[in-house]
Amino acid sequence: MRIERHWWNGDRSPRGRRDVYIRTDGQQWEVEAQTGGTAGRSKLYPCPSRASAEILADAWLGSRRPEWRQMVP
Repeated sequence: MRIERHWWNGDRSPRGRRDVYIRTDGQQWEVEAQTGGTAGRSKLYPCPSRASAEILADAWLGSRRPEWRQMVP
């Protein structure tokens, strides 16, 4: 799977860092919500389409979306 989109909440502390990823292999899509950076915890959800992955990622970004930074994959 390759990263299609990646957002980061801008918090560098291990306890505060949050990342949201959309990944695809061209046919399957998944969204990962990660807390605490690479050493932290994450939840991975398969999605049937790009549109559903975008909807789920938007829900995790929530009302604080302007604070999130989109990263270049």
